[in-house]
Amino acid sequence: MVSSDRSSPVVCVNLWYDVGSRHEPDGQTGFAHLFEHLMFEGSVHVQKTEHMRLVQGNGGSLNATTNPDRTNYFETMPSEHLELALWLEADRMGGLVPALTQETLDNQREVVKNERRQRYDNVPYGDAWLRLLELLYPAGHPYHHATIGSMEDLNAASLATFKAFHQQYYAPNNCVLTVVGDAEPQQVYALAEKYFGALAPAPDIPPAPPGHLAGPATTPVRETVTAAVPAARLYVAHRTHPFGTKGYDAVTVLATVLGNGRGSRLYQRLADGKRIAQPDYIGSYGVDLAHAPAPIIITATAKDGVAVDDLEQGLAEVVDSLVSEPVTEDELGRAKAMLTTAWWRSLSTVGGRADTLGRYATQFGDPATVAYRLPQWLAITADDVTEAAAYALRPESRVTLTYLPEETESKEGEKA
Repeated sequence: MVSSDRSSPVVCVNLWYDVGSRHEPDGQTGFAHLFEHLMFEGSVHVQKTEHMRLVQGNGGSLNATTNPDRTNYFETMPSEHLELALWLEADRMGGLVPALTQETLDNQREVVKNERRQRYDNVPYGDAWLRLLELLYPAGHPYHHATIGSMEDLNAASLATFKAFHQQYYAPNNCVLTVVGDAEPQQVYALAEKYFGALAPAPDIPPAPPGHLAGPATTPVRETVTAAVPAARLYVAHRTHPFGTKGYDAVTVLATVLGNGRGSRLYQRLADGKRIAQPDYIGSYGVDLAHAPAPIIITATAKDGVAVDDLEQGLAEVVDSLVSEPVTEDELGRAKAMLTTAWWRSLSTVGGRADTLGRYATQFGDPATVAYRLPQWLAITADDVTEAAAYALRPESRVTLTYLPEETESKEGEKA
């Protein structure tokens, strides 16, 4: 897929592989994320660390990300180096397994363990997302575990198991290649055929486990964590609708009205009004997962001296107000303006455009569907938001994750 843009002499090469943590079978959690690291560790014709050296040494930038639905790899390069970027991506798609050694695997397993410590275990509130997924989705559901996976699974798997995982998913028939920038379609197609054309497709790619859930949960779930955090914090979450549906479009607008910026209801009522929440740590957002009801996450951090029960009651009142107090035209207009700005900002770079096109081609089978997202947000009405809130934000479907500072427990013990 090619989107030409001759405004500047740069080009982005972006590959979306249809493999993420939701595809991982039992006992192989964390595999997709580990390959995000391994794919930079050399392939048949590219030595270890040489991929980065070649891209950065020629004026480019690169990265990769993994989420439950996909893994993507991308480079932004001066357009004269388009062929280099395509060759590098093809070599690691078809040539990683022969070059993968036990030493490299062991080294990157340690890198992932260190990443877990730095991003999740040793950061205040860092494991919230890991905990929320387990509370939102039942055991066995493809979204139950996070992309970082289980260290026990990563340690237990053999080199042969990892090679088999790569051969199963990292193939031209499980990938969308998008090129955006200073290049003509005919040039890109010829180079793609030259470097990817001889790569064998993966036979019998296993489908991801089904993510169907019959509506919102019917029983509230709670977890309280006492940890080395600076202040009490609440995470309130609900399963809603899959990304790409009208219901989720309404949730996207709802989340913006509820918790995006100083004009949001959470900010106005809890930070400016009751002054029980820290203004810099309050908000709401949807997590755009496409293959099961996606979550909305609502968070607030208590100000000094505010009891966490008072914060939870205040937050619940604001969330429930989305049903009892329909959004105003001013709120709706503000939310749509913010979404419009964010949308066009995301498409203003070759990298953002390539990633968005790759996403819609992978998840919806047609990159042209990207043209409908902003109009669908703008078509959401106040009644749609009320309906989405009434459906998804019921108290009986609520997941509440509470973090308490360690000293809170000791102080309560002294008072007793």
